[in-house]
Amino acid sequence: MRQLAEHKRVVEKWRGLEKKLVDIAESMPLAAEDSSFGNEIRAEIKATASYLDNLELELAFRGEYDARNALLTIHSGAGGTESQDWANMLLRMYLRWAEGRGYKAEMLDTSPGDEAGIKSATIELSGEYAFGYLKSEHGVHRLVRLSPFDADHARHTSFALVEILPEAKADIDLNIASEDLKVDVFRSSGPGGQHMQKTSSAVRITHLPTKLVVSCQSERSQHQNKEIAMKILQARLLNMELAKRNEERARLKGERVFAGWGNQIRSYILHPYKMVKDHRTEYQSSNPDGVLDGDLDGFITAYLRSIIGQEA
Repeated sequence: MRQLAEHKRVVEKWRGLEKKLVDIAESMPLAAEDSSFGNEIRAEIKATASYLDNLELELAFRGEYDARNALLTIHSGAGGTESQDWANMLLRMYLRWAEGRGYKAEMLDTSPGDEAGIKSATIELSGEYAFGYLKSEHGVHRLVRLSPFDADHARHTSFALVEILPEAKADIDLNIASEDLKVDVFRSSGPGGQHMQKTSSAVRITHLPTKLVVSCQSERSQHQNKEIAMKILQARLLNMELAKRNEERARLKGERVFAGWGNQIRSYILHPYKMVKDHRTEYQSSNPDGVLDGDLDGFITAYLRSIIGQEA
């Protein structure tokens, strides 16, 4: 039923576009006789062309999970405070991007940095095609800047890994047996007040068959932390299954699969010049401040159009 509703929604969009084009075509003779009406029609044509661009972009959303919500996790790389601050900058960037698109962003878990920033954070982004759009962000992000933590203001390079996982639906995607799970509780560490420090509210879940471990300690309630940890675990198990499928397809095609920490996708240069460049599409911007403030649509669109081009 969910798939049927999604197909109907897509069909309605294209039929709506068809009706708009018919209306415009029928209005053209009148537009040629009335200049003010002609201006209205030209504005309508421009708006319709923009709408068509967006519909064409959605052709890239052919994946089984593209229409789902997304779990976005940021891990700081080697480099201590520098990378932890960079991870926090990326977190802010994605939150601002989500706000601009009208997506709901919910913080699921965060691990604060030693002096500044974060060691890691996981947020859930809910909205139409959230995973479809954000899958372009999966990979290593590199920052080059003058360090605000260095007394000599030397130039530093920092790395952070961004993971994008589709939201898993346990009743459809996974069959996790209770005996396959080991649940441990422990006291939360880091900031959070006396309650979180004195009670065993943090939860760690181990999936025994895969040895995958997920923990959560952001909430005051052990029950809430367990729910969040299960949501993250389900998404990671689904991602492992997808990775297995992709590896098998690549093996059959005779391709070598490049994955892991070295998969650098984008560089953010703040010194000695200002530029953000995507290494997969060659798309770039000379306004890194705007990009870090959530202006990611150009990069995401370029990536999605490259997918359409590869499939054409």
